Amino acid sequence: MDYSQYESFDFNRISAFNMATGFKKRSYQVHWHSYGEILLVGPGKTNIYKVNRNTYNLSEGDFVLAWPMETHAIIDADREKSLVIQFSNTFMNSLLDLRRIMQFYRNLHVICRNSHPKLAAKLQTFSYEMKDIFFSEEENRELRCCILLMRFILTLDEHRDEFASELSFGARNSVTDDVMRRMLMVTDYIKNNLTADDLSQTAMADKAGVSKDYFSRIFKNFTGLNYSKWLNMVRLEKATELLAQSEKSLTEVAMLSGFRSIPSFNRVFHDEKGMAPGEYRTLFVGDRL
Repeated sequence: MDYSQYESFDFNRISAFNMATGFKKRSYQVHWHSYGEILLVGPGKTNIYKVNRNTYNLSEGDFVLAWPMETHAIIDADREKSLVIQFSNTFMNSLLDLRRIMQFYRNLHVICRNSHPKLAAKLQTFSYEMKDIFFSEEENRELRCCILLMRFILTLDEHRDEFASELSFGARNSVTDDVMRRMLMVTDYIKNNLTADDLSQTAMADKAGVSKDYFSRIFKNFTGLNYSKWLNMVRLEKATELLAQSEKSLTEVAMLSGFRSIPSFNRVFHDEKGMAPGEYRTLFVGDRL
């Protein structure tokens, strides 16, 4: 395998895990893909990354998190000694806990060593263990790396309270298995019925068999977002998948994602991605060439 081509690696069809390092060029164009990416920042005075609309000037040992479908770029950074970890969105969606954790941290894109020294040190250890295994000739190396990746994600979640102010949620509240099943039933229903006539919070509370106020509080605890924000994120996630299918018009993409009008679709998309849907589609097409 030619690891220098990691950005065009056909990730969904081949593997749940990929890793790359050792690039001479200090920049990489704005792009997006259906898999997620974790970057361990390398040495040097200049390490500038961009995720969605935000630009970050980072230091060695920091982490960049680019979740599936998010635009990101390397503006000017060490890529020779930095480390890129890639994971399949299908893999993340395979376990309830992974899905829940990824929802909580969708707005977290940087973990700075100076702000979170103990966490960053633990995550760096996992990252280098993954590197040693991935570039070895060990049997079951992908499985071993996925196990370490899950430990990486679990460790991040164990430090969740450190990010309360950054992500606008409070300390973890206990959620029973029954409540978790109800929330999962509702979120799965929404994802599979984005064009339904009534996806209001009231209707979903009824479907879960709880009051609207209780649903609102538990839903935010479960997803890390309020209901309307989460619903828009799910619609955008569907839209980004459809934008990769060039035979569908932008109007079709908007309607199939549950947006009631093109202006609403364009506004929500631009607010989140920093560009129009058509520009986003062009980035995908260009990245596949």
